[in-house]
Amino acid sequence: MGRVTAPAPLEIESPETTEDLSAVPEPDVPWITLVHNDPVNLMSYVTYVFQTYFGYSKDKATKLMMDVHHKGRAVVSSGTREEMERDVQAMHGYGLWATLQQDRK
Repeated sequence: MGRVTAPAPLEIESPETTEDLSAVPEPDVPWITLVHNDPVNLMSYVTYVFQTYFGYSKDKATKLMMDVHHKGRAVVSSGTREEMERDVQAMHGYGLWATLQQDRK
């Protein structure tokens, strides 16, 4: 039998680019504040915190509190990283368990 050889690799030309791709700004992905369920705080207190700190209506604050209670967490705010760091610190100040992360929608 004869010897089998692999075909030669194709040469692919890359287009010449004059733009510096590292200079292209990344899209501004917003950050979110998550409040997590805990066994300590009363549901009425969590609703109160959402109304007091974020200025949410009683209905919106109650819905978010119910998400925390039933789903284990809820997104309570979104914005820049600095704003979300501030919101997380505020939630900690109220005794709630909160974290921040980039929104990956």
